[in-house]
Amino acid sequence: MQILVVGAGVVGLAIARAAALASHDVTVAEATGGIGNGVSSRNSEVIHAGIYYPTGSLRARHCTRGRRMLYEFCATHGVGRNKCGKLIVATDTAELAKVEALLTQGLKNGVEGLELIGGNAARALEAELSCIGALLSPESGIIDSHGFMLALWGELEDCGGMIAFETPVEHLTLAGSQWQVQFGGRDAGTVAFDAVVNAAGLGAQALAHRIEGYPPDKVPRLVLAKGNYFGFAGRPVFSRLIYPTPVDGGLGVHVTVDLAGRMRFGPDVEWIDEESYTVDPRRADSFYDRIRAYWPGLPAGSLVPDYCGIRPKLTGAGEPAADFMIAGPSAHGLPRLVNLFGIESPGLTSSLSLAQEVISYLVT
Repeated sequence: MQILVVGAGVVGLAIARAAALASHDVTVAEATGGIGNGVSSRNSEVIHAGIYYPTGSLRARHCTRGRRMLYEFCATHGVGRNKCGKLIVATDTAELAKVEALLTQGLKNGVEGLELIGGNAARALEAELSCIGALLSPESGIIDSHGFMLALWGELEDCGGMIAFETPVEHLTLAGSQWQVQFGGRDAGTVAFDAVVNAAGLGAQALAHRIEGYPPDKVPRLVLAKGNYFGFAGRPVFSRLIYPTPVDGGLGVHVTVDLAGRMRFGPDVEWIDEESYTVDPRRADSFYDRIRAYWPGLPAGSLVPDYCGIRPKLTGAGEPAADFMIAGPSAHGLPRLVNLFGIESPGLTSSLSLAQEVISYLVT
């Protein structure tokens, strides 16, 4: 089967690799000049355990399963990772109740090794912490996300697949048993494929509207939630991921330590109307307040603007978080077509598991 995957982000690459490993003829169409230039290049590189998500949801199922697959993939493909663990901290009794609820949720989701510990035990692990209790998640970690994507790309090519860069998809039409795909760019033209996967991230909804015959009411709205990160101008003081209790739209301003040992904070949630990748230095003011709730020793003037990313959300401020949306043929009535909408966090962690489900929709 000739399969087109639109988008060379981490999810698109994982899907393309899975299809190629299953002996399909795979082409990836990427509008930019490289891999992972969208959502995938602007995340926190955290490997999530699967704690937060409603039991039975796509996010819970694919995060937990995908995390196990991801650690195994890293071990067998030489991808940098560090299972450093995470502490979700409570600074008052109200937050402690939330942390206890997260423990219950995580256990329901099958997350291994979770443990509720007191403030003294948390400080024994991370001396700079200020909290009355914490949820310890030993399965959480960090990954070299670019190295992961390079490994996916390499295996895709080893299996005969290829990526066409600077090749935007302009229109899709079902003609008989095949999809006629019109490409733009330097090598503009129309090519026939047996199946198509739309993994275009922030551009997924726009692409769905360019699929002839696709029901407009089946295309969800796109809500942009910008996440800003600030670097720490000093020596790292934490060796684990440190998370506050979740907030509306995200998991709160947390501490990550990358594989080089650099410490940074983020992301926050900034609801926006159009794409923007500039970090406003003034947002540091709110970061100091949030961080000092669990790290009172944060020095003044130590936060520097780093980078930002945009979450392709399906729901907005004050609304319940939406699940991933995998729109296969049964959802829209068109054969051998899968559209992926709202693949935000934990999309990186879930990517290998998501890929297997997507391929199953194309071959049945």
